[in-house]
Amino acid sequence: MTHGTDDPIDTARLYDRVVEIIADHTGYDRSYLLPESHFEAELGIDSITLQSILETVRERFGTADGPLAESATVGDLVDALGRVLRLPETDRRAPADTAVTGQTDAAPEDPVLAAVLTAAMHHTGYRSDQLGLDTALESELGIDSVILASVVAETADALGLDASLLGPVRATTLRELVTVLASARRTTAPEPGAHDGEWDPRSTKDFVEQRDRDLFAKTRSFRSYLRGREQQHLYWYGMPLRSRSSNRAVIFDELTGREREFLMFASNNYLGLANHPRVVEAVCDATRAYGATHTGSRFIGGTNMLHKELERRLAAFKQRSACIVFPGGYAANLGTVSALVKNYDTLVVDRLNHMSIVDGGRLSGGIRRIYQHNDMADLERILARTADRSDGGTLVVADGVFSMHGDICDLPEIVRLAKTYGSRVLIDDAHSTGVLGARGSGTAEHFGLKGEVDLELGTMSKALAGMGGFVVGDEDVIEYLRYYANSYVFAANIPAGVAAGLIASLDVIETEPERLKQLWTNIEVLRGNLLDAGFDLEHSQSAILPIVIGDERRTMEMGRAVRARGLFCQTVVHPGVSLGDARLRVSVTCEHTRQDLDLATEIFTDAARETGVLREAR
Repeated sequence: MTHGTDDPIDTARLYDRVVEIIADHTGYDRSYLLPESHFEAELGIDSITLQSILETVRERFGTADGPLAESATVGDLVDALGRVLRLPETDRRAPADTAVTGQTDAAPEDPVLAAVLTAAMHHTGYRSDQLGLDTALESELGIDSVILASVVAETADALGLDASLLGPVRATTLRELVTVLASARRTTAPEPGAHDGEWDPRSTKDFVEQRDRDLFAKTRSFRSYLRGREQQHLYWYGMPLRSRSSNRAVIFDELTGREREFLMFASNNYLGLANHPRVVEAVCDATRAYGATHTGSRFIGGTNMLHKELERRLAAFKQRSACIVFPGGYAANLGTVSALVKNYDTLVVDRLNHMSIVDGGRLSGGIRRIYQHNDMADLERILARTADRSDGGTLVVADGVFSMHGDICDLPEIVRLAKTYGSRVLIDDAHSTGVLGARGSGTAEHFGLKGEVDLELGTMSKALAGMGGFVVGDEDVIEYLRYYANSYVFAANIPAGVAAGLIASLDVIETEPERLKQLWTNIEVLRGNLLDAGFDLEHSQSAILPIVIGDERRTMEMGRAVRARGLFCQTVVHPGVSLGDARLRVSVTCEHTRQDLDLATEIFTDAARETGVLREAR
């Protein structure tokens, strides 16, 4: 009998090996996986995940699936495997380090180190021996700023620290994190009433990991924080429009009960198609013909001829052989990444990618590696190390245009490195479609790399002026996604009226190329004006112009000052960007006039001087 490993099968170690496999597939800490733990009722392991676990067990131990398939608990699986391997029944279910050998792994003597390792194992699913103290958190362990914040919060709770007083914790390794938290532990607690006063120093991150027996306790804490920000008119999110959104829009201020017309620089309607008569008429005509919506998923009564035509048109627009339409851009990333990447595969992502890519990676259970933003040397280092793995494939995913920074990915180098190391590439063209390339078809066209990118993903709620998301690529991959991308299979898709409007938008893009030319004229004018005024726009090369400020309070105050002058743009703080990287996000469209652009420059400059963002006239 082949056991699928060079090590002899040890009865006492069987339990540990099985538990390790389950932990790898589910992310559970091994201490949580007890012999009596029921796969479905207690662990929430569905039939698909269980089948993946059994497949890994079969591969590791060289057995058939049949005898294992009836296992309902962790202990059942261990017992069944033991019988297949003809091992003695004694202590099959016993962890080797306690029940048989009497030995345990030495716990770190440093309480801070012990707390950090426990939290890191809990939030990543890694074993303690996989968490090297000097291993890079992002590029080697795939621990991004969100996971790090959770690790910090849990560690602080275990050490009796107030995580809200720590501020942004920046660490590139676990050793650095231990040092930071050990220093915080030695620091005297703040005087009572330190949070009192006009300014609340907390941010949204402080309400993510608030532990309480009442699950909703965090919501009450956040509500108090939110009301304070709203009373100061610093949080102005979700205010409803009372008009179309073009170069100007009427917005109702729910805090004051008044409406006002604003210069609109917060819209992703880059080509002005949301208000185009042909698009609006197509939506209305199709809705009358097909009804307000369909009432099923695409597989079950939810597909009509307009969906098919839209997929055909998008594939032609992107010059690819096939296309699949999802309910939204977020759903497209979530479904595509989780369908293609499994726990034995590696997902390599830019650290500034959209959250939908991050969440798709988490859902996939794959090995995550994060390279520094647009750092191709770092990407190559990660791919070189990943190439040593004998099992599983690698998917590199990057935004075409980074949504909060406005810069473009280094696609030529990404494609070259992917070919060198045998990886596949997915580019999210959410803010590239309709903006980049001579025809506006996106990042690949912009760089002259049509056909060189495995998958191109996009959203239809921005330049295309509708709703939904899509992926284009080779036909066999797209067909696979139709059956394995859960956010497509198990969700209703866009209504027929929306599909018709999107087809009309593609018609307008192809017949009115002057819209794209006007968009780029406007981008260049406003970018030049803001740079001349002294603003930091980072490396923006798109319709997104970030006015980088850094400090959250000053950013919110400048956003308020801009609105007071009659202009609305996005005020971006955590979680839209990392703490310390706050900014105003200015979106340019082809509908802005030269007068709009000059007035916007004046407003931004005056507001910046008022709030101290710009200290001297230029």
